[in-house]
Amino acid sequence: MKLETEEILRVAVSDAAPKAMPAAWRQTATAIAATLAVILAVYWETVASTVALWVNSETYTHGFFILPLSLYLVWRQRHELARIAPRPDLLGFFVLGGAGFAWITGAAAQVQVLEQYAVTAMIPGAVLALAGRRAALAMAFPLAFLLLAVPFGEAFLPPLMSWTADFTVGALRLTGVPVYREGNLFAIPTGTWSVVEACSGLRYLIASVTVGALFAYLNYQRAWKRAVFIALSIAVPIAANFVRAYMIVMIGHVSNMKLAVGVDHFIYGWVFFGVVIGLLFWLGSFGRDPAPQAASEVRPVAQGRPASSAAIAAAAFGCVAIASVWSIYAAQLDTGPAQVRLATPAGASGWLSDPTSDMSWRPRYAGAAASTFQVYRKGERTVALYVGYYRDQRQGAELVNFMNRVDTKPAWINVGTDVRSEDLGAPVELRQTHLRGRGERLLVWEWYRIGRNELSNPFLAKALLARDKLLGRGDESAAIILAAPYEARPELAAESLRQFAREMRPSLDAALAAVELRKPQ
Repeated sequence: MKLETEEILRVAVSDAAPKAMPAAWRQTATAIAATLAVILAVYWETVASTVALWVNSETYTHGFFILPLSLYLVWRQRHELARIAPRPDLLGFFVLGGAGFAWITGAAAQVQVLEQYAVTAMIPGAVLALAGRRAALAMAFPLAFLLLAVPFGEAFLPPLMSWTADFTVGALRLTGVPVYREGNLFAIPTGTWSVVEACSGLRYLIASVTVGALFAYLNYQRAWKRAVFIALSIAVPIAANFVRAYMIVMIGHVSNMKLAVGVDHFIYGWVFFGVVIGLLFWLGSFGRDPAPQAASEVRPVAQGRPASSAAIAAAAFGCVAIASVWSIYAAQLDTGPAQVRLATPAGASGWLSDPTSDMSWRPRYAGAAASTFQVYRKGERTVALYVGYYRDQRQGAELVNFMNRVDTKPAWINVGTDVRSEDLGAPVELRQTHLRGRGERLLVWEWYRIGRNELSNPFLAKALLARDKLLGRGDESAAIILAAPYEARPELAAESLRQFAREMRPSLDAALAAVELRKPQ
């Protein structure tokens, strides 16, 4: 009886083992590799920008490990994949088309991260198009895991910094330490602290999400467990960073600023983060699900015949054509550089330019095709005006950029930013920033002008720029920045800015309308 049972099991496993599939997969895998090689070559500039961020930023160094890990995870699914007949799938071509449209939208708006996500999404799109839905589903996590290689997160820096400052100041006050706060800068009896980019916890968050997603996939089989653990991988490092910031300030406070103010500041932070994340994974290991049995032991051979070599070749050609057409179209949208001349707005309604002004502040807006800066006076009121005119935008020379700022550290520190609406002859939504310098304070109003739209939302501004560029309208746009000094009452500076903007609006409009463009010979 025992021998008979063993023979039945041996025959069943033998019958279930795939015979023709490996050859079919070799063809499909070769087609996938060749297709992806061509697509990545077509979008090499986007690929190179991704790798450059891996190299130059410690925050994104983990990107080098994502592809090898994804390939390993695919290899772990080899038994499951061997039981699937790979066949081209029309859905994959739609995914490639959508990714291509996302890429050209990012290219038109100069949103590099959108371009990088789009090119990365072309990888699962090509796999789906050439191998089919069942194969793509079997590789769903390894393919999705590739998205974590894209350097993303800078958009979260301002809120993370603000939340960290809120928690730290609140915790200090709760424990009896008096605090005076201006924006992300705060002072306690023993010293002054500032929540900067390195204090935001973004590095902790990215590292935790990357490792947490991998841990959840390898250790849990139930979708809800994976979702819960990934959610904890997001929430725990954010909360841990709040506590870390408070602990560092308290260490500095109780040691009279002898500890946690130098290199040890970062050492304490990483040690604390390591302990917290290690504890999270240790607790998560108690809910580990048993690994499923190998597919070769329990699942029947998949029904269906693999695609022919001609079908696979045609699908590969279609993938390359659909993915590449967007790059060709983007080249047609490039109008080429032009020399631009922007005149300084003439004084109006009693506002006169003051070339003798000693105002040291200047905004840091890089890559403008033309710009002008002038200080104006009217009676006792003083207002500085900066106008940056942009066209033919590209990386490093774009209107909306995280590096374009009105606070130029260390001379000028941002102590508070908010968004407000003002009637400046027309309704305008603008960003208001309070700056503190060496014995000086400035109130700054900043907004974008894109066509007839005046706004401060950077995401909406990018969307408008992409729309105009894709419709052939060009990407001409401007940054308008006003600044007024004040001592103790910022509302007086706000009144100066409001009056200046209303009375100088016709002159500003005329200067922008009269921009001269000359193509280089």
